[in-house]
Amino acid sequence: MSMLSTLNADMKTAMKAKDKESLQVIRMLKAALQNEQIKVNHDLTEDEELTVLSREMKQRRDSLTEFENAGRDDLAEKAKVEITIVGRYLPAQLSEEEVRSIITEAIAITGATSKADFGKVMGAVMPKVKGVADGNVVNSIVKELLS
Repeated sequence: MSMLSTLNADMKTAMKAKDKESLQVIRMLKAALQNEQIKVNHDLTEDEELTVLSREMKQRRDSLTEFENAGRDDLAEKAKVEITIVGRYLPAQLSEEEVRSIITEAIAITGATSKADFGKVMGAVMPKVKGVADGNVVNSIVKELLS
């Protein structure tokens, strides 16, 4: 079943349950998927759907950070709820140890030895962890291991 079908079913459930927060986030996700579908002019593949959902999750995490830095606890709480709802549609996230092992393997394959090789390592790692690991976490681990 495609992600749009899943979102439609969940939207109906949220409407019946009068769950306004979930309904709002599901509608935003559905709109993002439909906009991407229009942009690429074909039905989205699972990989493309994952890319859109990952982008939506990243936007909410960035917003959460900004709200916390600005001291806007009300908006930060709303962002946390949205992150939880978007997380339902993403695959299970990798643990830090699993991400480390993937990065260590990529460093060995690319022959990276210094921070100058950061781009090569990230280029090798990101396709493997797309949608299952936060890019900021990957970024910080790569920097740590290359320093």
